[in-house]
Amino acid sequence: MKHVLLGRTGVRVSELCFGTMTFGNPADEEGSRAMFNRCLDVGINFFDCANVYAGGRSEEILGRLMVGKRDDLVITSKVYGNMSGKLNGGGLSRRHIVRAVEDSLRRLDTDRLDLYFVHQMDADTPIEETVRALDDLVTAGKILYPAVSNWASWQIMKALGIAEREMLSRFECIQPMYNLVKRQVEVEVLPLALSEQLAVIPYSPLGAGLLTGKYGRKDRPDGGRLQENPMYSRRYSLDWYYDTAEDFVTYARSKGYNPVSLAVAWVLSHPAVTAPIIGARNLEQLEPSLDAVNIPITPEMRAEISAFSPTPPPATDRLEEQVK
Repeated sequence: MKHVLLGRTGVRVSELCFGTMTFGNPADEEGSRAMFNRCLDVGINFFDCANVYAGGRSEEILGRLMVGKRDDLVITSKVYGNMSGKLNGGGLSRRHIVRAVEDSLRRLDTDRLDLYFVHQMDADTPIEETVRALDDLVTAGKILYPAVSNWASWQIMKALGIAEREMLSRFECIQPMYNLVKRQVEVEVLPLALSEQLAVIPYSPLGAGLLTGKYGRKDRPDGGRLQENPMYSRRYSLDWYYDTAEDFVTYARSKGYNPVSLAVAWVLSHPAVTAPIIGARNLEQLEPSLDAVNIPITPEMRAEISAFSPTPPPATDRLEEQVK
């Protein structure tokens, strides 16, 4: 396992990040511990979490697992979701951020978060307020680096501009969705990250299981997140996604690779990507994702894989100028 710089922070992290969304649901504490220890065994020091995962149980389990190891780990969490169901229990207002970080620190049993992500955009709160609230948490030592997930490039750039103008702590890491059928971030978000030296830790490299080999043009198994979870069913509802999945899986097997390993390796091969976030329900599911670091993706191989899905149009829509 290689370790790479996290943007311009000087912090070194493993080239894979383990996402703990399954801790507490569906993985119990014993299963979570087995996956956590396996990650440590292969050199992963980077663990991603969020307050809303399993209603807070993911943070609690991760907190217990990292006892005695905290200083060796890079730990993230997120703020936005409403954990209480109360009127002001969500969003990115100063009021909510200050309360939410204390709750996350308590559940994780730690004095600081290495990265603290704003989980979504809050249209009701000025970006200035959110950036200032995060800067105050940096000053207080409760978070080390602000970070952002699921924002558009213009929103991220606006926040960076505010931080620069007001001399506040800026976002140092981006967490976007990215996989072979979800490539919109290639247009502006990933180029922005390269330009501004932002770390990138993409989530969902397997497309909620779409690229694992279970799905194809006519293959729609009854189990799995794509059928059981309405959010994923809507997110991956287009027929061409399944055409791409089948073509990709056929290609992976023709090269002698597990589709899971190759899907993660393809995401990792983008020059803007720091560490894809991998996840699993159990040890058996985890192993192929860990193998991704052993696949050498050449530019030619990346181009062959990329050809299985449409290249998103350039931001200006001047298709005639797009490099072939």
